[in-house]
Amino acid sequence: MRRVLALLPLAVVLALIGALAWPILEGRDPRELPSVLLDKPVPPFELPGLAADLDGLSSEELSGRPVLVNVFASWCAPCRQEIPLFVRLAAEGVPIYGIAYKDEPEATRRFLSQLGDPYRGVGVDRDGRLGIEFGVYGVPETYVVDTNGRIRHRHVGEVTESVARRTLMPLLEELSK
Repeated sequence: MRRVLALLPLAVVLALIGALAWPILEGRDPRELPSVLLDKPVPPFELPGLAADLDGLSSEELSGRPVLVNVFASWCAPCRQEIPLFVRLAAEGVPIYGIAYKDEPEATRRFLSQLGDPYRGVGVDRDGRLGIEFGVYGVPETYVVDTNGRIRHRHVGEVTESVARRTLMPLLEELSK
């Protein structure tokens, strides 16, 4: 009986290692977070703008052509890193819309005036309710939405030049055909 009890911690550790290794052994990327909204329509929403005199953002604006939707915040360090890339992509004609997640509109306005504003429209999700509907784990997150308003791809974390050129841009081009 003592031997069985002595081996119990080892059995628990091996079971834990197996559970953690399973996604890797299956061939899945452990950094990839699943999204229940993939290939489903963007949740219907209507968000206010960054000021009373500025238009907000609605789900209706995200259909008709493939677009990127970037969930960001002024307090997010990786968001600061990816904004210059989004500014360049927007200058190339890529339609990008922003959702300011759990942020103060004034802070978001300062953020965009300092670093550049790549967005065709920005909606303020002050309480994070839309983020919950999208399944946002944290900022930044970027979604590719097709011409029918369906979410086709989700990128969690900072969008780098490599991610943009190898994943997002080819998908947008494919969806434009």
